[in-house]
Amino acid sequence: MIQLNLPPYNIRIQEQNGQRKIFDILRRKYLVLTPEEWVRQHFIHFLINHKGYPTTLLANEIPLKIGDKTIRADSVLYNRELKPIMIIEYKAPHIQLTQKVFDQISTYNLLLHVDYLVVSNGLDTYICKMDYDKQSYTFLEEIPDYQNI
Repeated sequence: MIQLNLPPYNIRIQEQNGQRKIFDILRRKYLVLTPEEWVRQHFIHFLINHKGYPTTLLANEIPLKIGDKTIRADSVLYNRELKPIMIIEYKAPHIQLTQKVFDQISTYNLLLHVDYLVVSNGLDTYICKMDYDKQSYTFLEEIPDYQNI
């Protein structure tokens, strides 16, 4: 897999039925190692090990309902009251982070109404802080530590 702009961690990979799988510490199981999953696992470990995000307040593949359609947010961070406060959308490293990606995460936010939106392909990462009173957002230069959100 490609080297990402995220810190390395002790990756757990195994072969199962001819497929390479990577361990997801949040779902506590091995998942097929796709380029997007490679980014997700690196990013989750970065948040936990370098930014102080509690494992117990992070979740992967959160189902959301829009009418009769179910979509899935890649990762969601909750506060101590279990209110969603951050949505994270991952793409494979070869996927450009275009307006379409921001539109996708904005759709999720119509349902969750979080304070932070993050998109990452492991090479580039963007984070927006929402200001609902002013109906605007600000791009931040880096992911804040958990204690600062």
